[in-house]
Amino acid sequence: MLDISGDALLLALFIYCFAFLGFVLSIAGRRWSNRDPQAHTLRWSRLSFILTIVGLASHLTYFITRWIGGGHIPNSNMYEFMTLLSMLITVAFVIIYLIYKPAVLGIFSLPISVIIIAYASVFPQEVQPLIPALNSYWLKIHVTTAALGEAFFAVGFASGLMYLLRATDFESRTKQARKAQRGIELILLTVIVVIAFIGGVFGFKAGGYHAEFSQQSTVKNKETGAEEVSKQTVRYILPPIVKPYNSEIVSFQPYLGIKAPLLEAPSWMNGVNAGRKLNTVIWSLILGALTYALLRLIARKPLGKAIHRLLDGINPEDLDEISYRANAIGYPIFTLGALIFAMIWAHYAWSRFWGWDPKEVWALITWLFYTAYLHLRLSKGWQGSKSSWLAVIGFIIVMFTLVGVNLVIAGLHSYAGV
Repeated sequence: MLDISGDALLLALFIYCFAFLGFVLSIAGRRWSNRDPQAHTLRWSRLSFILTIVGLASHLTYFITRWIGGGHIPNSNMYEFMTLLSMLITVAFVIIYLIYKPAVLGIFSLPISVIIIAYASVFPQEVQPLIPALNSYWLKIHVTTAALGEAFFAVGFASGLMYLLRATDFESRTKQARKAQRGIELILLTVIVVIAFIGGVFGFKAGGYHAEFSQQSTVKNKETGAEEVSKQTVRYILPPIVKPYNSEIVSFQPYLGIKAPLLEAPSWMNGVNAGRKLNTVIWSLILGALTYALLRLIARKPLGKAIHRLLDGINPEDLDEISYRANAIGYPIFTLGALIFAMIWAHYAWSRFWGWDPKEVWALITWLFYTAYLHLRLSKGWQGSKSSWLAVIGFIIVMFTLVGVNLVIAGLHSYAGV
């Protein structure tokens, strides 16, 4: 079953990629069509939507077979949760597509699913036994509904970003226009950094790169209160620019003529994985900057301006409406999953409804942000660019809650980063 699940997920990834290319042809190809451009768009978008459904069926096959093979619903660690989130983003896209039929939305929504699957593959893929706190049916309800709400936020993000790319005047040199242009470019750079990080991990993994360090650290015994010295092994997949604090090299493969780490993590970063995480951030920024520079060189213009030209003929008001509807659907689902059901599960697992754990705090921040988004949209008339910027920023907060809190900030939810 687990072998079948892995193959089904890989198949879904490839089908999503082909569906994405079909949506691109449905929009960009109408310029080259000698016949009716509208008929060309309709034909290709229908084909791409069918491919999306096939990919979703394969993705669902992965989910079911991993559930059967693993003995529990696959949403208990980062690999399983991210693959679940990717599937639900596709579900959210399918629902929005059936309502509005926006072919252009597939160009931005499906890549999010693909990127999240690729990101999930960075984490260990073995089925792990559930810790007691996770062994509850409330886990299934809480995590699944929270992920579904976040999936609709992802579609709202995609539509909001498309609105900004379509409505921003990239020829204008006014202060407001230049500010919007820089903001869009920063968002695109952030996406490229994530993609470059994933590509870098897979590239060095495929090349068989590895390095190991032995780190000595002082830990406090919880029972006696005495300080004890322990040694732990830290393994790197990306070449070590930064080694862990107070560590020694166990094994090291030279790269680019470099035969030793260039830097040591600062003393306050003495966690066993702190140096490796800092090294990952540095590599992500380097690879992202190089990838962005290469794309800028090919496009010979800011990437936002290059994409803007591809969206000619798209009604920005439709994109604004789709972004709002997606977020409006996701908000009550997220409220139930990330707050109400989460509190019930917390009481079941830890005998309290709320404990100011970092993940709980950031879930509340996310909920408050989207509450403000809906209030400003409905009561203050924030539509168009203002609403779209909020949709984009909101999803960035969502991703930090999912990734940053799990992997960087220690707390009761740290098991999710295993």
